[in-house]
Amino acid sequence: MSAFFRRAALLLGLPVGVSFALHSTASVAAPPDTLLEAQLSAAAPALSPRVLKLALSALQCATSSGVPASDRLAVIDYSLSSNVPRMWVFDLRSRQVLHEELVAHGRNTGDELATAFSNRVGSNQTSLGLFRTGETYTGRNGYSLRMEGLEPGINDKAYERAIVIHGAPYVGPDFIAENGRLGRSQGCPAVSDGVARRLIDDLKEGQFVFSYYPSRDWLNASRYLHCNESAVAAVRALDDEG
Repeated sequence: MSAFFRRAALLLGLPVGVSFALHSTASVAAPPDTLLEAQLSAAAPALSPRVLKLALSALQCATSSGVPASDRLAVIDYSLSSNVPRMWVFDLRSRQVLHEELVAHGRNTGDELATAFSNRVGSNQTSLGLFRTGETYTGRNGYSLRMEGLEPGINDKAYERAIVIHGAPYVGPDFIAENGRLGRSQGCPAVSDGVARRLIDDLKEGQFVFSYYPSRDWLNASRYLHCNESAVAAVRALDDEG
């Protein structure tokens, strides 16, 4: 492949080993990832397109590095108020939104707005980055879903910290009406009791969860946000936005 076509492939998000031709009279089809991004963005208009792009770039980086692919992706935007839905669960095959939900953050992460994040045991703070879901179990918070943090130093103590998805009575519009904000967890992305079982069953056993906040430390350090040009461009756009 010539240097010109190699550069064009990188700009289009295609593997550099793929040969293709450019003609002045014919348009080049959008890469599949671009089409997926557009379809998911249309299905979830309240989710920032830049956050979605970053989530898909991180997922692509993970699967390219050997993490098994998945059919589902959850995106949580902790830059939004906890009083509005800020968790989206996508079916990547049908390219539809399965859930758009309220989700709590840790009690030491903030009140209505999240501001502080940690990977430390006992911090009672939320962790950022890319996670992979594990098995379900029934514990003190009822039906729950374990998560494995994939980012060293960022969220890799999630299993040790028992950072899981579970239902909670403090997640819902009634709690917001009474308290002025959603309740808070010990760091878990807790959802409403009414949706927990269905959401957990849609995300269990090897799906991805991407937790976002415009933290410069995480944006600059994450192994999954710098492995390709698309990811780097998404990081720069969000950094400029911040």
